[in-house]
Amino acid sequence: MIKASQDLPTHRHQPAPVHAMASAEPLTALSRWYLYAIHGYFCEVMFTAAWEFVVNFNWKFPGVTSVWALFIYGTSILIVERMYLRLRGRCPLLVRCLIYTLWTYLWEFTTGFILRQFNACPWDYSQFDFDFMGLITLEYAVPWFCGALIMEQFIIRNTLRLRFDKDAEPGEPSSPLALANGHVKTD
Repeated sequence: MIKASQDLPTHRHQPAPVHAMASAEPLTALSRWYLYAIHGYFCEVMFTAAWEFVVNFNWKFPGVTSVWALFIYGTSILIVERMYLRLRGRCPLLVRCLIYTLWTYLWEFTTGFILRQFNACPWDYSQFDFDFMGLITLEYAVPWFCGALIMEQFIIRNTLRLRFDKDAEPGEPSSPLALANGHVKTD
């Protein structure tokens, strides 16, 4: 239920009271892992659809992935989040993105190698010129680097800003903090 504007607090530009801030808690690691997993899964489907269009001019945009991508992306991005928190004050952005790209190659190779032992690896880069064991390929260096930049600047930074408000009721702002995070005035 949306409250009428006369019911909304009038102190919108003042900082939220300490008691209102106390109920807003950062997302748990599991919650962040879930968001990262879903994001990675979605990006994988979109990338494969775009790749299919560029290579084969397929207007159906058939994007595909494996359920393994949820674990692979969720875990990898959560680890990159830890790297970001440690490196953000120490390394320039482009150096961090290079580190994330190297991590991505290591993680893709490791998870692919393990999955291959069970005949479960969903990718095979052996048709690329610069592949290694069909598990990684240098042709993806620029997309991985750009993905790392987007991941840090938009996905990780914004996910770390998200909060749970344990006292909130669904559909109703519970504090000035909630009003500052996207509830719309309706008058």
